[in-house]
Amino acid sequence: MTTEFAKKYGPWALVTGASKGLGLEFAVQCAERGLNIILVARSADLLDKQAGIISEKFHVEVKTIPIDLSREDILDVITPVTDSLEVGLLINNAGISRVRPFLDHSLDQLLTQLHLNARAALVLAYHFGQKMKDRKRGGIMFLSSGSAMNGTAYVSNYAGTKAYNLILGESLWYELGKYGVDVLGFMPGSTKSPGWDLNEAKTSFMVKVMDVDETISKALDALGKRPSLIAGTINSLSYFILGRFMSRSQSINTVSKSMEKLFGPFD
Repeated sequence: MTTEFAKKYGPWALVTGASKGLGLEFAVQCAERGLNIILVARSADLLDKQAGIISEKFHVEVKTIPIDLSREDILDVITPVTDSLEVGLLINNAGISRVRPFLDHSLDQLLTQLHLNARAALVLAYHFGQKMKDRKRGGIMFLSSGSAMNGTAYVSNYAGTKAYNLILGESLWYELGKYGVDVLGFMPGSTKSPGWDLNEAKTSFMVKVMDVDETISKALDALGKRPSLIAGTINSLSYFILGRFMSRSQSINTVSKSMEKLFGPFD
């Protein structure tokens, strides 16, 4: 499988938000499957540290690009590094998730979230997608969320950006699939990560929090096989029930009340 994966999606994978959490695990598992890695995130020091670990453990080349992807000029920083490389896999993982009422955010915070979660993914998919289309092979992954499936209180802007990522990914699955480029909209579900810890979720027997290595393995295995995936049997079943057996208002109420139980109380 490693050889086939590297042949189809190599020789380089670019992973955003790759200094920790889901992004770092994506980078690790791509390296394990034989790809060279380009790590993209804000912290130069942390990127350099992770690059050394990955390179030594998996004997692949690793490059780093320290950048805040909410900036408008991201290609001006990224392309000088990548133009000489064949990027066969793009993983749009970087994102901000903060659980709190919509009006408790500043407008600048919401715009930064929009630019990082959605705009950066669009810009990178367009740039690298052109090259993949010309080569007639490659893969692009958009990190979405279960909150993309319906309105979700207390993460309203985040949910909107993730809905954008999901629909863009599913649409490009069909469009770019004609040219040999695989696209996946991936919803990790509840996964133990720095973002999960930051939001201080309470435990619940109704919510299975997956390990990050299990979540990422499912994503990489699903690439090229389907337009979208939500990881975890319980997650899949929950959203199937919400979508098939509840009205839109009922599903929004159900999910939003669960947010209050997991992350509240909210003023």
